[in-house]
Amino acid sequence: MSLEIAIIAWIHLISASIWVGGSIFIGIVFVPVLKTMTTSMEERLQIMIKVGKRFNKIAVPSLIILIITGVYNSHQFLSKPELLLSSSYGNFLIIKIILVIALIIVFTVHIRIIRKDIEEKILSKEMPENQIQKLRKKIIILGEATVVISIAILFMAALLDTGI
Repeated sequence: MSLEIAIIAWIHLISASIWVGGSIFIGIVFVPVLKTMTTSMEERLQIMIKVGKRFNKIAVPSLIILIITGVYNSHQFLSKPELLLSSSYGNFLIIKIILVIALIIVFTVHIRIIRKDIEEKILSKEMPENQIQKLRKKIIILGEATVVISIAILFMAALLDTGI
C-alpha cells in the first residue's frame, strides 16, 4: 500500500468519525441530557438549532471529504462498470453509493426544514406550540434516518474493506 493511499484512507476514516460519531453523540448523549436541562420544548429546539448549526460547520465539510475520498478510493473499480455487477465487491459498492445518495437527500431535507425564517420564529418565540411539535417530529425522524443510513454506510464500508 502506498503512503498516498494510506493518507487518503486515514482522511476518510477521520471524516467518517466526525460525521457518524458526532451524529450518534447528538442523538444518544446530547438529546437525552438536553431533556433533563429544560422541560420547555421550545427551549430544547432553540438549543438544538444552535448545536446543529455548530455541528454542521464540521459535519458538512466532513461529509464532502468523505464523498471525495470515497470516490477516490473506488475510482479504479468505478472505471470498470462491468466489475460492479459481476462481483460481490461491486454489488456492495453499488449499495453503498445508493445509501450515500439517500443520506445526502435525507440530510439536505433535514437541514432545509429549519430555514432562516423558521429559525428566527423559533428563536424569537413567535412559533405556535403545535407547529413546534410538528417541526420537532420531522427533525427527529430525519435525524434518526441520517444516523441509521450513516451506520449502514459504515457497514458497507466494512464489507468492502474485508473484500467479501
